[in-house]
Amino acid sequence: MELTRLRLVLLCAGLPLLLFSRSEAGEVGVCYGRNGNNLMDPASVVQLLKKNGITSVRVYDTDQGVLDAMKNSGIKMVVAVPNEMLPSAAGDPDWAIQWANNNLLPYYPATDIRGVTVGNEVFKQANEHTSHLVPAMRNVQAALAGLGLADAVKVTTPIALDALKVSFPPSEGEFKDDIAQSVMSPMIDFLAQTGSYLMVNIYPYYAYSSSNGAMDINYVTFRPNGGVVDSRAGLTYYSLYEAQLDAVYYAMERLGSSSSRNHTKKMRMLRGRRGPKPKVPAIGGESSPGGCAYCPQSLGFTKADAQAYTNNLIKLALSGAGTPHRPEFDISVYIFELFNENEKPTVEEQNYGLFYPNGQPVYQVDFGAGDKSSSCAIQPGKPCYEPDTKVAHATYAFNDYYQRKGRASGTCDFSGAASIVYRQPAGTCDPKAASWCVANAAVGDARLQAALDWACGHGADCSAIQPGARCFDPDTKVAHASYAFNDYYQRNGRSGSSCHFGGAGSVVHQAPKIGNCVLRSRA
Repeated sequence: MELTRLRLVLLCAGLPLLLFSRSEAGEVGVCYGRNGNNLMDPASVVQLLKKNGITSVRVYDTDQGVLDAMKNSGIKMVVAVPNEMLPSAAGDPDWAIQWANNNLLPYYPATDIRGVTVGNEVFKQANEHTSHLVPAMRNVQAALAGLGLADAVKVTTPIALDALKVSFPPSEGEFKDDIAQSVMSPMIDFLAQTGSYLMVNIYPYYAYSSSNGAMDINYVTFRPNGGVVDSRAGLTYYSLYEAQLDAVYYAMERLGSSSSRNHTKKMRMLRGRRGPKPKVPAIGGESSPGGCAYCPQSLGFTKADAQAYTNNLIKLALSGAGTPHRPEFDISVYIFELFNENEKPTVEEQNYGLFYPNGQPVYQVDFGAGDKSSSCAIQPGKPCYEPDTKVAHATYAFNDYYQRKGRASGTCDFSGAASIVYRQPAGTCDPKAASWCVANAAVGDARLQAALDWACGHGADCSAIQPGARCFDPDTKVAHASYAFNDYYQRNGRSGSSCHFGGAGSVVHQAPKIGNCVLRSRA
């Protein structure tokens, strides 16, 4: 399959899916479930999303109140045909037409609906409807085409990772025999023909929790680690998420028909819980840090681990980096999920949320990680966060607004909180000023090597420090790590968090020179 565009989005049932596309950074959204009796009303949810810079949402139905609230909000939506409706959607094209007329037309385009998921993890949650899945997708897509919406609104379905009979090593990824040719192959053909994508739900947490401590928590949370080698493919993985996603890519490529192979190469992928790689884009159904080690009943992740996982996943998506097997495709994700929902069946599932029902964050998440716009420069970890004072942050924000408005009259008042000056104030932060990330020799070669491997495996271009390349000399851990750290730092918008590497990196503001190699800066 000639993969010209790969898109992966993580959807909301468990872990976010990622969205891949060539030469573009991915997008980040959330899964908005409503299995709770104490949640905010939809209008308040829209304000919460806007406040936190969340621009994409996946929901599990077509609730009128939610769709009305999202009108003219600028928030992109993916809506759903639930599993129980699959027999009707598959058996009667007129049913699909009526569904589209009732659930899309009254809201679109004021509500920015971009996709329809037909079913959710059907092979796992509603196996009796497996034979209905592809016919239902075709009928819903035909209904959209009849309304002139086929280009704007794409039809897909989220699959669970257990649709694979083999997921490790990734290069051995293969779909289960009972669905490979009968369902997945025609589904991928359909997705390719309609310019759509596949959704995959990936939950690294569950693999970690079932390992009984044998799996490195750093491998699960995208922190620096020694990596896991796929010897068959000659690839090293530094995150379980990417390994699981590549397993889906390989499975798609392994489908027998030539048309399926061609489609896989062109496919975009979206990861829901986590996802794959073919000619048809794949969108993830859901992805979540999972776990609730901060709940007494749960084992595994701590809140700090969940925070690290979520923020590092967002950083990966927005960096534009792909996976070891598909580095040319960026990743988009829907993170599972928006709220803690008290009507979920288990305590663990009730505590997957990014926010409590009242809108307070469970832990801090930077949805703009990797955003290079100056408006984010005073967020934690960004270039102008320090000094962390109200005066410094307000001065930066006021001036940014004033300059963007062309220094027009009245744009530097802020109810008397600001004033115009005619000399640049001392200590004014310029987020575009040059800075570099270099290695901290004091941590020792072992830690530098682990961090170096992690950086090269997570988006840094390390080709220049290979033997014989222009920056191979001096052949020292400090020199090679500095090159890799800085490349990663520049690609991730020079955010403070992108030059940490477990204490192995530090930011400098004078151009470092290592041998004959000059480290680049985007400034």
